[in-house]
Amino acid sequence: MPSSEVALRLRGLAGVQRVPSPKLELFIHRAFLSEPERTALIAMIEANRRPSTIADDRGEANFRTSETCDLDGNQPLVAAVNLRISTLLGLDDRLGEPLQGQRYAPGQEFRAHTDTFEPTGADYYVHCADNGQRTWTAMVYLNDVEDGGATRFKAIGKTIQPEAGKLLAWNNLLDDGRPNPATIHQGMKVRRGTKYILTRWYRQRPYG
Repeated sequence: MPSSEVALRLRGLAGVQRVPSPKLELFIHRAFLSEPERTALIAMIEANRRPSTIADDRGEANFRTSETCDLDGNQPLVAAVNLRISTLLGLDDRLGEPLQGQRYAPGQEFRAHTDTFEPTGADYYVHCADNGQRTWTAMVYLNDVEDGGATRFKAIGKTIQPEAGKLLAWNNLLDDGRPNPATIHQGMKVRRGTKYILTRWYRQRPYG
């Protein structure tokens, strides 16, 4: 399904809110995951976390300071969450990258970035030759955070606070297939508590 059709689908779904902006197709769906599901996923993240990496840190120290967990797609809960996200978006599940969990302790952040790979960048061919560009991003907050940890979409002036179970989904591409610069977003510093999220990115062609 083309990215534009995903946006039309989401606009018509009950319980899905579109963030009003002419620059970016961004949607919010609350209560996407139940408390038992969130608790189990947080335990998985805690058990298998590692320092997060990034394709291009732009030469800035501490650009991304969170930890990441590569979740096992053969695990029944992970497989169910993958399929639920794909069904919500109306995308073939094979287009999705493996589901990841991220953990942010106090002071940790992910500075302003986009999820697409820069077509003029040296790593573009490495990341996009087989599977194509990233089309949609889906992100789910697994818990409330005592202070901080919001997701800020700088180009549209929108800051979204963590809320347990809340899903965000946005279209990374413009109508002509180029990366949309208005998708630039920031995982703001956690001040108190710990933030846990899930992230899944979708590609133009089946992943793997």
